[in-house]
Amino acid sequence: MNPKHVRRLLRTMGLEAVYPKPRLSQAAPGHRIYPYLLRGMTIDRPNQVWSTDITYIRLARGFVYLVAILDWYSRYVLAWSVSNTLDSLFCMETLRQALAEYGQPAGERSNLRRLRQDRGDAQERADTRPGPQRLGLTRPQTTVSQ
Repeated sequence: MNPKHVRRLLRTMGLEAVYPKPRLSQAAPGHRIYPYLLRGMTIDRPNQVWSTDITYIRLARGFVYLVAILDWYSRYVLAWSVSNTLDSLFCMETLRQALAEYGQPAGERSNLRRLRQDRGDAQERADTRPGPQRLGLTRPQTTVSQ
């Protein structure tokens, strides 16, 4: 069967492939883009730069959300937790757990603290943005997924 014929039939039936569309990760108008403060920084020891990420895990009856805090140098998972709701409380509690066990990440200059976050929806909600700042951490970047 000719690929053009298949495309025409799919279009006629209103079916389309499910895949990430172009410009999927475009920032909302007015969204603040944080500067990349790690440029030129050499990460040469543990507990210097941490990162955090939130992802979802599909279950038979919905989703659970996993947050993990990682050390960039050792690639060690410092803390993680799972929640059935996407709110800032479980993220902040995971960060507090990592801080209690490993102390604050110490940068190249005195009192320099870095926590890298990507531009995920959960981390961009208004109630999660000030969280790391309340714990004395700076937010060095917002990445744009291509």
